[in-house]
Amino acid sequence: MVISLIALLAALAAGAVWLVRTLRSELGSLRADAAAQLAERGAEADRRLGELTASVDRRLEGIDGRILATQQSAGQTATQIVEKLGKLDGTAAQMLARANDLAKLEQALRPPKARGGFGELLLENLLRDRLPATAYTMQHGFSSGERVDAVVRVGQLIPVDSKFPLDNFHRMVDAASDDERQLCAKAFARDVKSKIDDIANKYIRPDEGTFDFAFMYVPVESVYYELACNADSGLLEYANARRVFPVSPNTFAAYLQLIVLGMRSMQVEERAHEVMAYVAGLGGDFVRFKDEFDLVGKHLGHAQTSYTKADKRLGTFESKLDRALEDDDTDELAPKPRAIEAA
Repeated sequence: MVISLIALLAALAAGAVWLVRTLRSELGSLRADAAAQLAERGAEADRRLGELTASVDRRLEGIDGRILATQQSAGQTATQIVEKLGKLDGTAAQMLARANDLAKLEQALRPPKARGGFGELLLENLLRDRLPATAYTMQHGFSSGERVDAVVRVGQLIPVDSKFPLDNFHRMVDAASDDERQLCAKAFARDVKSKIDDIANKYIRPDEGTFDFAFMYVPVESVYYELACNADSGLLEYANARRVFPVSPNTFAAYLQLIVLGMRSMQVEERAHEVMAYVAGLGGDFVRFKDEFDLVGKHLGHAQTSYTKADKRLGTFESKLDRALEDDDTDELAPKPRAIEAA
């Protein structure tokens, strides 16, 4: 298409040049004829012919300029179109390479085992992005020897299985007729129910620390919507009855966000219990301190009573001592009797 456009532009430019040359040739003929006719009419007619010729020359020069500009613009446009086509060719090649890569990936994921490993990888990436490393474990084993793809730790364990059957779903989507589509839909429903039973029987083990439910990770949103929105299949009701909850990448991310909030609440509750235990310990220390303080107060009270009694006794003793000293001074000042001389 682009080559046709360039050829059309070149043809238009060539046609314009041919038209100018034809006009000039015709004008030359007209000039010769007019000169022959006007040679007889005199100088006035010759002057008018000269003016007309000059006017026509000026117009032809303008036409030449416009045609040249049109040719240059057409050339530039053609060059730009070629450059853009080159870029488009490169982009188309890249898109083709990406399509081939996707086709190879699709072929690689067709075997159920490879597809299950890819789903497990997506599940691990989602858990790693949403939860701390201590909040989940990949390939958790049970005493029966069974291994679940992942468990989420929220006090107890939440089993998560990511190996979802998709073969019959793809056949249902690619079915050429309604009858074939219905057969594939029934086969897909049987596969999903069988998977639900496996999860419920193998991974829901409250005696080994799990909750009484498990998650069935559906790695494709369209498949999850088929389970959740197709009421005729009864798959969602069957899964809920078996305590197996289907989750898509988006809904599972929302569940994980709620789990993170719950873990934070549990941490706050644990901290609150620690604070209450600490406060209770402080209360016991306060009771013991109060008992010791009361005992010290009793001792101080006894000491105060003994001090008061001793102070009173000291005052009484001091009074007696003062009286004794006063009596002694009085005896010294009294006149002593003379001795009776012997006759």
